[in-house]
Amino acid sequence: MKISIIGLGLIGGSLAKAIKSFDNSLTISAYDYKETIAKAKAEGIIDYQINSFSELTDEDIIFLSLPIYQSLDALKQIAPIVKSGCILTDVCSVKNIFFEEWDKVHSRGVFIGGHPMTGKEKSGYDNADALLFENAVYILCGEEKAIKAETKLLNLLHSIGAKVRFIDARTHDEIVANVSHLPQLLAVSLVNTITNYGSKTETIEFAAGGFRDMTRIASSNFDIWESIFSVNKKNIASSINNLIEQLEQFKSSLEVEDFLKIRELFETARYMREAIPKQNKGFLNPVFDLFISVKDEPGVLSKLTTLMFDNNINIKDMELLKIREGAQGTFRLSFESESAVILAKELLQKHGFIFS
Repeated sequence: MKISIIGLGLIGGSLAKAIKSFDNSLTISAYDYKETIAKAKAEGIIDYQINSFSELTDEDIIFLSLPIYQSLDALKQIAPIVKSGCILTDVCSVKNIFFEEWDKVHSRGVFIGGHPMTGKEKSGYDNADALLFENAVYILCGEEKAIKAETKLLNLLHSIGAKVRFIDARTHDEIVANVSHLPQLLAVSLVNTITNYGSKTETIEFAAGGFRDMTRIASSNFDIWESIFSVNKKNIASSINNLIEQLEQFKSSLEVEDFLKIRELFETARYMREAIPKQNKGFLNPVFDLFISVKDEPGVLSKLTTLMFDNNINIKDMELLKIREGAQGTFRLSFESESAVILAKELLQKHGFIFS
């Protein structure tokens, strides 16, 4: 099978590494800067360099792994020349615009929108990781029956550890506007509000803890977000209007001291938040968590994971939630079933671990 990856950044580079890790016999060609291509070839990650899109006439799968507008431009150039049955798929975080563009081109290929729900704080090929897609949700957009018929793409994504989910493009863009794009703008807005309040030094000092955690994503690079805001602006604007309506309710209720209304808003939010499955990790199937308190000392993590490995208990995910030097930290371990949690807890208790 011939696979081409247009753009060897974090996602494209990780795709190449993951695919080669799974099956070194698969042929991978790539399009990127000469320096990046040279590094990837030296590492044995890609086999050939693509010098021009006109070369892409005999590929089985083509991943468009450039920023949104560059990927759209690549789609327009590549779609008309691919062979019958070639799958073109992108990895961008907005989907509907790709289908609008696909409807304008004439192609013998198939387009499937893709959105891997994974990433890192640092971008670029140097940060690419063969395990980036392990247990990560990988959204595919289009007609579900048609996508499922394209088994070569599904099998490839499953082979690199991705959890494939299906959703239509319009719904995808509406959802990400509410659960990803709006929170990004809200975090930026919250941080910017403290610049308008009294002494910045004192305000920043008090803005630790929950405020800092809540606004972590305000540190995101705008260059990554600019094209997302541009392409999904209607959905994001609608989400902002909904948020403004919520804030206006709080404002008007405060002005007339209608605390019963504010209580109602609090209760509604609490009820809705509790309705969110606690075992869900984004779009993933439910996972079951175990919170473990550990001492800040060498070897404790190795002991924990070795116990799981030796007893064939699979950890789906692990996260260090908090730790203070010389004190205790809390790890969240996620398992695929409640029975696995019970087994893990019994085993860890026998070896002196404490649960939060």
